[in-house]
Formats: sequence, C-alpha cells, structure tokens
Amino acid sequence: MTAPTIGLTLDSEEAGGYSSQPWYALRRNYCASVDRAGGLPVLLPHATARASAYLDAIDGLIVTGGHFDIDPALFGVEERHDTVKLKTSRTDFELAMTRGALERDMPVLGICGGQQLLHVVLGGTLIQHIPDEVPDALAHEQLNPRTEPGHSVRVEPETLLRGIVESDELDVNSAHHQAAGDTPAGVVVNAVAPDGVIEGIEAPDYRFCLGVQWHPEYDVNPGDGRIFEIFVAAARGG
Repeated sequence: MTAPTIGLTLDSEEAGGYSSQPWYALRRNYCASVDRAGGLPVLLPHATARASAYLDAIDGLIVTGGHFDIDPALFGVEERHDTVKLKTSRTDFELAMTRGALERDMPVLGICGGQQLLHVVLGGTLIQHIPDEVPDALAHEQLNPRTEPGHSVRVEPETLLRGIVESDELDVNSAHHQAAGDTPAGVVVNAVAPDGVIEGIEAPDYRFCLGVQWHPEYDVNPGDGRIFEIFVAAARGG
C-alpha cells in the first residue's frame, strides 16, 4: 500500500545558534511519528506563494508547534499581550496552507501552536496569556520534561478525538501559554483541562480536521500514537 505524503510545517529562526545563516528546524519525533503511522513525512519551507503547489504534492497537513504566537490582529484583537512573540512569515505560510487544505477537504492535524492557528482559521479567538485570564490555572508550561505528562485532559464523548483515543481521560504533556478562547460555529471542543482550558478542537464538517494542544509526537499516553495512525489513514483515504 502506498504511503500517503504528509506535509509538516517547519520552524524558522534567524542567524545564530545552529547556523550563522537563517535556518529551518523540526524535531525528529514529528517525522518519526508520521513514519510509524505509515505516512511519508515531507518538510515544507515557508514559501507562501507556493502553497497551492505544496498542497498538490501532499495528502495531509500537520501544522506543528513552536515557540511563538499568533498575531492577535488575526482574530480581531488590537491589543497584544507583552508575552506575545510573532513569526510573521511562518504564520502567513501556515495560514495559506491550512486554508488551502481545508478548501480541498484535505486532512489537517494541528499540534499545540498549530491547533491555535487552526482555531483562528476556523473563526475562533485565543487566550493570549493563560496565567492572566484563567483563575487558578494549571502550569500549562510544565517544568518537568516534555517526555512526561504535565496534567490530564477530559476527552469529550461522541467526538472524533474520543473515537481515536478510546478513553475518557488522557495524561498529556503541556508547553503553551495561549489557548483557544471560544467555540465558533462549526467547531467542537473535544478535550478540556481540569482548569477549564480548551485542550482540543475538531470541525466535523471536514473529512478530518483535528487540533490538540499537547504534543502527541512525544507519545506519552496510549492515545498519542493513535492520533497519528488515524490521521495518516484519513490522508490515505481510509
């Protein structure tokens, strides 16, 4: 059986650290997770004008996480919290790819910051800084290693996510200070943290449109690998 081609968005940094020139990066575990699930991972440089050509070449899109935020102006908010860090070129590319993928009804999986971008594309708004907006918030930027759980999430019944992970609760890792802030039309919340923070979304009008706030590529619970398996199956047409 031919492996479906899965496009993964890259992070981007200016010169310094790894290289004296600007560079792209992606952790190996993203690609390893796609490979284990039967997909062929392909990395996507930030060429917004080529988004349509990239979409012609892939069967599914994963919007990855990163240490940056979505510009609040994209969801209609003028004031920007002082913790917000932008990567405008990356966001422009991911917006074009996500919108194009949904227009084609191509399977889309948003991970952490990728879930936040997906939520905005679907018409939602974001909490800009959880500690300032959520009373008694959990440590969503966990201090222990990302290879370990940081907190649990309740998985909502009768959702795509519940059918994938086959559990009412998951222990997940956590590496974010922003989160989905509402439930726009067409979006279903599928996972919630004990403090009420939205941890997962989906859009049932599409063939496969799923976002999770944690990082399933670390495979810290039995459902994480299933997320990639069912996503790759959807990209294959199954």
